[in-house]
Amino acid sequence: MHGAKLQVRGSSNKPPHSFFHAMTTIPQSSRKTTLIPPPTQDFAARQQTIRLYPSSNYVFATKDAQVERDVSVQARMQRLKSMYDESGMLRYVEGVFLCHEFGTPYVFLLQLPNNFFKLPGEYLDPDEEDEEGGLLRKLADRLSPENGEDQENSKSWKVLDCLAQWWRPNFEVFMYPFLPPHISRPKECKKTFLISLPEKIAFFVPSNMTFLAVPLFELYDNPARYGPQLCALPHYLSRYNFECVDKNGVVVSQFPGSAPYQQKDGESKLQA
Repeated sequence: MHGAKLQVRGSSNKPPHSFFHAMTTIPQSSRKTTLIPPPTQDFAARQQTIRLYPSSNYVFATKDAQVERDVSVQARMQRLKSMYDESGMLRYVEGVFLCHEFGTPYVFLLQLPNNFFKLPGEYLDPDEEDEEGGLLRKLADRLSPENGEDQENSKSWKVLDCLAQWWRPNFEVFMYPFLPPHISRPKECKKTFLISLPEKIAFFVPSNMTFLAVPLFELYDNPARYGPQLCALPHYLSRYNFECVDKNGVVVSQFPGSAPYQQKDGESKLQA
């Protein structure tokens, strides 16, 4: 097990000054200007406020490589066909972990050696009934220590919401966010879940993969690099308001008109 460094895309030592940063406003306690805009009325009906912690709060280490089972797209499609013939429609689950840099939301992605980007996730077992439990188990297999010495590491993850589902009509690369009407036997259904992160946690990344923090503005409308599914994440996440805090728990940015983050009953103080 070795230390690893998170790669943060589109970040520097200075806060961004592009129009993307205008998504958030600085709370009164952190303002350093006398030019205060008029207050914004509440504009968060039926929206949930999610608390995000800075990427520097998280520790990253490497563990033994986890070799991908498919050497090519054709090999993967053939494996999926064999799995479908044996167990029926495949069920894939993946998790979205969020953090922030200078008040801008970032998504954690895995980059494979072939320069392929993906969310952490895996196929559920054919007889697995609990989708959320299966997702957390698969995420722990991918991002927790091999020997299980840090069981509390993954127990602090909680499934907040199902963001989307994608359908694979045939044994082809293309997936769709709807089931085509002429398809009665889809081959695969993929679900994307939003996972909450505590204030501090350690990730153990396979040595043959790179853990990236990618801002939403880089994913948006960039299918040539990230593909249509990852590019849709900014759309899915736009339903939420975000409240970003620093390493001391002080709110440094929040969406205009959003309500303060409310801790739920029975929720840990560290839980996002």
